[in-house]
Amino acid sequence: MKSKVLLSIMVLLLVGLGIMMSITNGKRVQIEQVRKEVSQVTETQKHVTTQIDNLQTTYNANDAKAKSRLLEFAKAYYTFSSQSDYDKRFNQVSDILSLSDDQKSQLFDNGLDATGGSRIDNLGLTSEYQTATGYTSDLNNQTIECLATVVVKTSGTAQKTINQNVLLHGWFDIKTQKLTSIKINQIQ
Repeated sequence: MKSKVLLSIMVLLLVGLGIMMSITNGKRVQIEQVRKEVSQVTETQKHVTTQIDNLQTTYNANDAKAKSRLLEFAKAYYTFSSQSDYDKRFNQVSDILSLSDDQKSQLFDNGLDATGGSRIDNLGLTSEYQTATGYTSDLNNQTIECLATVVVKTSGTAQKTINQNVLLHGWFDIKTQKLTSIKINQIQ
């Protein structure tokens, strides 16, 4: 009888041990599954973080490029001392511009007066880029809006040398890496 009780206790202990092992094994499987899911989330998070970093780097590079292109335009546009220099302005910046023909003709007139003479040479007009500060706004539809405040030293035969402040308002296309529109002293 004593051995039957002992045997019964041993069987119960073995059954209990089997149940405990079964539960423990089930929990191990669940723990392993949770670890896999956490690993997948971590990998996805790393991937998203990398994408955000890449976008930020790209935006910062495009932001800097937009400002530098507008300032490059300002330097060429506002620096001339003769009709010859005045005529060369567009060629100096044509590779950074993608303007409509209408805007191109508005910005880069021929510098001639009504009689066909050189307004630049006849009036002794000169313009010299002094300095500028560029600003940009957020990316909108693959375009970065940029502004520059430009200081230009101007003079003429019957005019003393003065510094003028000019506001340039440009739009930079990040795909073509060119300025697609420029307005001078206009907010809209």
